[in-house]
Amino acid sequence: MTQLPGLLDTEAIRKDFPILDRQVHDGRKLVYLDNAATSQKPRQVLDALSEYYERYNANVHRGVHVLAEEATALYEGARDKVAAFINAPSRDEVIFTKNASESLNLVANMLGWADEPYRVDSDTEIVITEMEHHSNIVPWQLLSQRTGAKLKWFGLTDDGRLDLSNIDEIITEKTKIVSFVLVSNILGTLNPVEAIVRRAQEVGALVLIDASQAAPHMPLDVQALQADFVAFTGHKMCGPTGIGVLWGRQELLEDLPPFLGGGEMIETVSMHSSTYAPAPHKFEAGTPPIAQAVGLGAAIDYLSSIGMDRILAHEHALTEYAVKKLGEVPDLRIIGPTTAEDRGAAISFTLGDIHPHDVGQVLDEQGIAVRVGHHCARPVCLRYGIPATTRASFYLYSTPAEIDALVDGLEHVRNFFG
Repeated sequence: MTQLPGLLDTEAIRKDFPILDRQVHDGRKLVYLDNAATSQKPRQVLDALSEYYERYNANVHRGVHVLAEEATALYEGARDKVAAFINAPSRDEVIFTKNASESLNLVANMLGWADEPYRVDSDTEIVITEMEHHSNIVPWQLLSQRTGAKLKWFGLTDDGRLDLSNIDEIITEKTKIVSFVLVSNILGTLNPVEAIVRRAQEVGALVLIDASQAAPHMPLDVQALQADFVAFTGHKMCGPTGIGVLWGRQELLEDLPPFLGGGEMIETVSMHSSTYAPAPHKFEAGTPPIAQAVGLGAAIDYLSSIGMDRILAHEHALTEYAVKKLGEVPDLRIIGPTTAEDRGAAISFTLGDIHPHDVGQVLDEQGIAVRVGHHCARPVCLRYGIPATTRASFYLYSTPAEIDALVDGLEHVRNFFG
């Protein structure tokens, strides 16, 4: 068995994840390497969800009976856990959404409806990057179409990094918002936050960081990032689906208008007008994802008990090993950084002229779960002239043996297609 320095005790950790014991396709052991799409859930999270529904299920904030008060305490307790996990200055800066996509759309719509100095209009510019997930492209396209704002973006270098050579031309005095991914879901690239934030601050632009591929894998400190907004999702970090987070600076949340209207986000309502509750409730209209928030809180407890620094070290060791092993596969081309430095634990690649969908199907027959396609990042595929990629992505329960299985599986793919 391959031993690497810095690895977690995966044998112990994997016992917490029932699904990893599954066998598929006539008794083949499941090798789950699709963690950038969604992570598996430990028993601690599954138990928290079951316990909530069995013992505490009620709507929050509105009732005076015991179940409502207990459910409210659990829901707001999850907000406290998120705030501590990301080092937020205030718990009131943590907004629960249904996913990161909704978090990003929330900011885009707020800026479209905002008063000065935040309003995006035909005299302003929006800046993104060519490596964004569609969730951080389409909302800004919609906003630019609606307002007449100019949409600009940073391009990519040949080795899968942001080309910041023209940063002063991309981010200008007209820029109102710069929105970019911290870690690319397709390239694995860890982006240079400091340089981008510094330039945005020079021109007075707001900064939104998509941390969906960072929050599950490394310590996330929103104060250190110096961004104005940070978005991420729960299901990629051992939490349930249906829960996302938007963190925003308190003064911005106070000044910006709500995205959705309805119950809970109001202060007073008449037939003529309404006033709004303070943040975070101002941005959480209707019945929120209560059980999902409780599950996310349990996931944060689980990850914190292991330690995000240790998870990062584990994944770095695995990624270094995977880059080396994949580099030995004939005809394999890694799309993105080809070293383990400054990258996350998702590696996309092509294999000769074999279509990635065919690669994924043959790997699946061997019990190996990877992702194939554009990964909701089609502009990246267009940039590198490829139809799609195969992506293997690792997490705290991934092992060197699973990487070996992937490499062996790719050899089988090559043999299968001659």
